[in-house]
Amino acid sequence: MKVVLSIKPEFANKIFDGTKKFEFRKAIFKNEKIKTVIVYSSSPVQQVIGEFEIERIINHDIDTLWGLTHQESGITE
Repeated sequence: MKVVLSIKPEFANKIFDGTKKFEFRKAIFKNEKIKTVIVYSSSPVQQVIGEFEIERIINHDIDTLWGLTHQESGITE
């Protein structure tokens, strides 16, 4: 199953160039069958630019998540 996520162009590009390996979301997908994310690059691009497979979902408090993922997060905080 697939889902479309709107992601700012700066971060969408980092996903596809390999510098952002984690996408942070406030809510986890309710349907566990979702395995593919279709990336919609938001304004000013405003188009689907690709898709990726979900390897795993990590669910922790923010400090633990940051400790586990910050080196490949593609963001500074």
